[in-house]
Amino acid sequence: MTTSTLPMLENYPQAISLDRIQLAATIDILDDCAEACTACADACLSEPDVAALVRCIRTNLDCADVCATTARVLSRHTGYDATIGRAMLQACVIACSACAHECGLHAEMHEHCGICADACRSCEQACRDLLAAMD
Repeated sequence: MTTSTLPMLENYPQAISLDRIQLAATIDILDDCAEACTACADACLSEPDVAALVRCIRTNLDCADVCATTARVLSRHTGYDATIGRAMLQACVIACSACAHECGLHAEMHEHCGICADACRSCEQACRDLLAAMD
């Protein structure tokens, strides 16, 4: 998948305190996770027993919002505040962990939940790795 994230970061005119390649990869993973969570919530709404998936749907939507917002925050660098970036990444770790767990409970019955759980685990790890690079 080709994205504009890395070219944009490579052409940012000021210094960025993080490795631009790792930052771009994390932003792309965050966007991918947000899309997977949104699609999984939508697929859950199409399942015959929606009532059994209410918590999964809610967790998916929360995770999608946190990931999308974190990607946007990490994409902006003018007047950057690392404290906010860290807080967003920490929130994303929590949301992705919760969503991966919840989707994992339904993965055997619903393949879309398994796909989403994998995306959340990848995103959680990328966020942890970027947090470690910030210290």
